[in-house]
Amino acid sequence: MKNLSVREIMQVTKAELIQGDPDLICKSFSKDTRTIEKGDTYIAIKGDKFDGNLFWKQALEKGADCVIVSEISYGEKGGMAFPDKTILKVKDTLEALYEIAKLKRSFYQIPVIAITGSVGKTSTKDIIASVVSQKYKTLKTIGNNNNNIGLPFTILKLQDEEAIVLEMGMNHFGEIRLLSQIAKPNICIITNIGTSHIGNLGFRENILKAKLEILEGAENPTIIINQDNDLLHKWKEENNQYKIITYGIYEPSELMAQQVMLQENSSEFTCEVHKENVKIKVPVGGEYFISNSLCAICVGELLDIENNKIKKGIEEFELTKRRMEITELDNGAKIINDAYNASLESMQVSLQYVSKLKASRKIAVLGDMLELGEYTKELHEKVGEEVYKNQMDLLMCQGKNAKYIAKKAKESGMPEKNIYYFETKDEMENKLKEMIRSGDVVLLKASNGMRFFDLVERLKI
Repeated sequence: MKNLSVREIMQVTKAELIQGDPDLICKSFSKDTRTIEKGDTYIAIKGDKFDGNLFWKQALEKGADCVIVSEISYGEKGGMAFPDKTILKVKDTLEALYEIAKLKRSFYQIPVIAITGSVGKTSTKDIIASVVSQKYKTLKTIGNNNNNIGLPFTILKLQDEEAIVLEMGMNHFGEIRLLSQIAKPNICIITNIGTSHIGNLGFRENILKAKLEILEGAENPTIIINQDNDLLHKWKEENNQYKIITYGIYEPSELMAQQVMLQENSSEFTCEVHKENVKIKVPVGGEYFISNSLCAICVGELLDIENNKIKKGIEEFELTKRRMEITELDNGAKIINDAYNASLESMQVSLQYVSKLKASRKIAVLGDMLELGEYTKELHEKVGEEVYKNQMDLLMCQGKNAKYIAKKAKESGMPEKNIYYFETKDEMENKLKEMIRSGDVVLLKASNGMRFFDLVERLKI
């Protein structure tokens, strides 16, 4: 365990010590005065719509021992009101955060597992962390804190952990490069290359290029990829300078699922782990989670985790909230809340899963997929085709671009009387409450900005 001193932070950030103790030990870090705890070091992050520099006094009042700011109004009523506290001033608190996290990371010679991909990063992270924790004390990304702020703050939580599992997200080129340079992973995972953020990057090939930035800060990494993904498969065939491990269900891979049995709320398959044929049960339904489990097994083998512990890790893992979260209403209907995010690929996966469930009616409640740029209309129309292909009984859409889903579902052959389009979420909620009955299965799926996940609680009323 290695905690940072103010003096060390000053060295890497070129900070000015306004007042306080340079030998103060900074054990825990926070950016939010609402949740700050006694002894924390507060880093005043400044964004486009929020300036943490305005709250340094509140941080000290609530128990922080140290604050790191880029702007400060200091005078008779400033720091002098906190004579026992430490105040550091830096040029840019965000850049300071990166440097502090890099320093913290440099003290740990442990497995650092980084995961990126267009779909399934969070669920894959959850399964991998569950497997790794069977042998090592493990820190993982909490929720969806996978960006340039969430990742360094995750690293700053390191204490006596023996492994860390990090999720890396991005919207543009350069973002994963930064995360990789901070985390310096030694195991890099790419789950797939789809269409998420294609509006920002233009082509799937550019998405692959952006995801491969995960290697730019890596230290002699082992790379684990999904061989069933076309672009990853092609990339593997063209690159032999890396140590690459492949997993898959359909394409020949080093680790493959056999004897797959898909059930409503779970799945089973067999595969060869440490040269032994092992039967694995996944506690979540859907083929996609078999793929995620294969990825976790690859990590388990790489870290020499025993087969019974790998099995236990998969069988006991828990999904992060709002990922295929199933709620049963008082009237007996089931809500599948998969509304944290959406892309064409994740829409396909969710619709395929629902299509295999036993239900009196299968109702797809779908909203806009964001950040698709010039592909917006085309990709929403493809979702409409998937709705018809997977034989949804009812389709309810809301959102500026979800109208393309409804229109294409009708053109594909879905009866018009079974398709509803709403201008507002309130209208859709009212219709859902009117129509849902016992035996129905309702899928909620849209990009996070649409806030469809709010519907779960509202439908309970």
